Order: sequence, then structure tokens, then C-alpha cells
Amino acid sequence: MKDTMYDLIVTHKQRQGYVNFDSAVEDEKFDISEILKERLKDDEPKTPWEKLRGARQMSRPSGFDYVKYICDDFREIHGDRTMNDDRAIVGGIGHIDGQPVTVISQVKGASMAECMERNFGMPLPDGYRKALRLMKQAEKFGRPIITFVNTPGAFCGLEAEERGMGEAIARNLYEMSSLKVPVLCILIGEGGSGGALALAVGNEVWMLENATYSILSPEGYASILWKDSNRAEEAAEVMQITAQDLKRLNVIEQVVPEYGGADEQSVPYIGKYLKMNIKEFLKKYSDKTPEEIAQDRYDRFRNL
Repeated sequence: MKDTMYDLIVTHKQRQGYVNFDSAVEDEKFDISEILKERLKDDEPKTPWEKLRGARQMSRPSGFDYVKYICDDFREIHGDRTMNDDRAIVGGIGHIDGQPVTVISQVKGASMAECMERNFGMPLPDGYRKALRLMKQAEKFGRPIITFVNTPGAFCGLEAEERGMGEAIARNLYEMSSLKVPVLCILIGEGGSGGALALAVGNEVWMLENATYSILSPEGYASILWKDSNRAEEAAEVMQITAQDLKRLNVIEQVVPEYGGADEQSVPYIGKYLKMNIKEFLKKYSDKTPEEIAQDRYDRFRNL
């Protein structure tokens, strides 16, 4: 209990800006291992369909696999204070070299049992309301927000509609657009429709190089456009869903390297790369006023 109280006091003490890094921590020297260098030599370009199938794999790392290498610690916060604690969205407070941040991630699961517990990463309205509660808390205490997006889409069952899914997503879009702290959104796997966008209204949006981001699934696109879901692979090509496509279209700011593919071997290096670049992101916004941060985000989306 004493440790928890101490952590809360330290986390919520008054700070200026967003670069309150521990002066005792030296900037890390970043280099990938020889094994990953060899993997990169053998890495062949993937088609959009291959990237989507890879992003859907149960073995693909979750946001909190990266958080282990980004944050010094992480303390989860539960519940939306209204209905439920949706396990498809996990959030809480962490520290990056002493700088407090709020971290929110969609999580699919790494086993069949966990996938069922987390509803295969498809949040209910409760999950989006929990995420919004954490974001408003972060704004109140001046903490930057980092979201990890990985979902096939919001859950479309009867109970989701009964609890107000449309309102929950719309409310997140509305509130995130005016948050007065820096918001960084990172797509790490599958970014599906409004379920992804509800956590992706950021000052900057990054994507892992084999992640995808789309208005709906290629299967759904093919069914609507050609009345044939078997043409999903063709639809994936047409939809321009890859990180490289979206960077070219100025929809995202940065493509994050995976060093041959996101897996157990590359996770530490992807995590360190993210940490290094997140610190640069925070430095960029440290001297801006809350109003300027919100205006930058508004201008970003107006200029798409």
C-alpha cells in the first residue's frame, strides 16, 4: 500500500512540459543484432494481403509486449465507471525514463483462451468509455497519451448496439480531437474501421511496416463492391491499406521498421526504436501550449 501511494504521489506531482526524463538515464545507443541483420537480408517484400494475414496472426506481439521496453513500469487502471471492465482494451499509467504517460492498447490475445477473454480484440462500448476516461484523466494531470491500435473492428453484436456503440465511438472521436495534451497513436497490427479510429485521433499516427489500416475488411469491401468475398486479396490491393501506401498518401507520419517481422526476436528492438522516437515526439510538443497542441491535431485531420 505504501509503495502504491508513493507511486501515485510521484506520478501526479506538478511538472512542466513533457520531457521530464530522469537525468541519470543516458540516451540509449540503438543497434540491431546480427541475427536481425541477417533476417533483413532475406526479407522479401509482402503483398497487402500477406501483410493483412500476418497482422491477424495470434502470435503477433501486442502493445504491451512493446511497453515492456518503452516504459520503466506500468500500472493498469480498470473499468469505465459505468458498466464494465472491457478486457479488449487495457490502459493505465507508465513512465518513460521518469516521464509519466498514459498508455492505452487494444489487445487481441496470445492464446485461444485469452482471445475469448478479450473478445479477439473487438471492444464493446465499455472499452471505448474506459479509454476515454483514461484520456480525460491524462489531460487533467498533463500526461501525454500513447495508444496502440490492433483490432479487426468494434464488436458488432446485439449487446454492443444496446449499450450504444455508435455513440461511444463518436464520443471518442469528438473528445480526442480537442485533448490538450500530446496524443501519439501507433498501429501495430490490424487497424479496422471505426473501432481503430476511435483510438487513433492523434497529433501523429505511426504504423509498423507490416500493419494495416482500413475503412473495413477486404472481405467486406469485396462483398459490397463485387458481391464476392472470395476477391478479398484483390480488394486488399485496391484499398491501399499498408503503411507504405498510407505514408505516401500522408495519412500517417512514420513507418516503424519491424526488422524482418514482428515476433519475439524483434520485439525488444522495435520497442527500443519506439522509445527513442517517442521521446523525440514528446520533445517536439514540450514547448507548445495546450491550445496549440489541440489546434495542431485539428489541423492535421483537416488537411488530410
